[in-house]
Amino acid sequence: MIVDYNLSRIDDVRRIRDHVHRAYGAEVTLVRARPTDADRLVCDEVVDLDPLRPDFAEAGEKLLGGRREEFAAGIVFSDDAVRGGAELLRRLGLPVDSPDLAEAAFCKLAYRRAEDGARELLAAQRIMVPGFARIESLDGLREFAARHPDGFVVKPTKEGNNRGVVLVRPGDDLGAAFAEVLPYVADGVICEQIIPYEREYSYDGLGRLSFVTEKLSASGRYPVECAQVLPARVTGTGLASLERAGRQANVLVGQCDGPFHNEIKLSGDDRRAAVVEPNRRPAGMKIWSLARWVYGIDLYRAWVDAAFGADVPGVLPAPSCSAATVMLGVASDRLFSREDLRPGATPFEDALATTARVLGLRPGELVAREFGWLASGRRTLHAEPRDNADFAAQGCLTLHTDRVDVRDVVRTLREVWPAALDAARGRDRTFLPDLATELEAC
Repeated sequence: MIVDYNLSRIDDVRRIRDHVHRAYGAEVTLVRARPTDADRLVCDEVVDLDPLRPDFAEAGEKLLGGRREEFAAGIVFSDDAVRGGAELLRRLGLPVDSPDLAEAAFCKLAYRRAEDGARELLAAQRIMVPGFARIESLDGLREFAARHPDGFVVKPTKEGNNRGVVLVRPGDDLGAAFAEVLPYVADGVICEQIIPYEREYSYDGLGRLSFVTEKLSASGRYPVECAQVLPARVTGTGLASLERAGRQANVLVGQCDGPFHNEIKLSGDDRRAAVVEPNRRPAGMKIWSLARWVYGIDLYRAWVDAAFGADVPGVLPAPSCSAATVMLGVASDRLFSREDLRPGATPFEDALATTARVLGLRPGELVAREFGWLASGRRTLHAEPRDNADFAAQGCLTLHTDRVDVRDVVRTLREVWPAALDAARGRDRTFLPDLATELEAC
């Protein structure tokens, strides 16, 4: 049984299904809200049930409880289902990480409260716990700002993909900041003290197997992640700090045997860390795919094997290359559609070829692994992305040389991408004008 997934992970669900069929001769039942024809194509059975329903576990048990003996294993594959999905699996008698602590892996406020309860323990491990508060009004935002004059972050308590995250610095317009998060107030908005560390990583893995991924983010008002890189560039001291923080986060959210993706910031002296947020699911941005190319281990297969009772490897082999997932946007605010591109256009491969030429890479040293468009239909994209939905595409690459740093590849690729995207438009098509130009004409 797979309990829920985000639609962007459909290829991962297909990979899981194929392994279940081949290795175990079993069928896959998917439980999710409003299943689509695509869901029915990748799974053997689909059950329509919303994991955000307050009575999800009870309703699921009523539907499936009489079939307990049919289910040999189960996994929870989304943030929305992390608590209810774990409870459903427990009710069906399937091994699963703690449902009782899982809320802290979904709700940012619940996690900060769990940290606050263990503040002394975390301080002893040199793990910073930022000040925080739930806010429901502009006055509440102003009160928090007065207590944290150096700046803070405002964000929804239950949203992913950087949606609604606003960095507020001294002198910023608090009314404008509150307006940006107003759509999320009913479901919860939290203010958090700025974590005073610049570098960000994630502590990723499955069960006792872990690795550290380096995150590259945009500076400015919207700290959106632009790339993920493996292997991470970090000292031994820094690695120890990240591992301490990552393990403590797992304890607080009840993770033991399943997957985790804990986002962590590291201090300049490498001795202190702070958790940005924990997750009890596989990492996004193709990080598990990066791990497969770099370390040669298929974590999706290992996840299924663990759910069926097999041991997960405890140590990764030495990396065979470096890899990155890169978010690719637009050069100016504009309406964008992939339909504006000529048939057969390959802007990602073209941009990679330019990147290789600029950095003096030899044939075969820079390899395109995956590419996908993120923008569906025609919609507005911002040159300064406000969340991950503001990117046009996502690409994965591997680098097979030590002469060039993969971070330089990421930087160069993002610089040359807009020209490659523009060159990919059809002869009889043009991108719609920049929004600023269009508004000026009106």
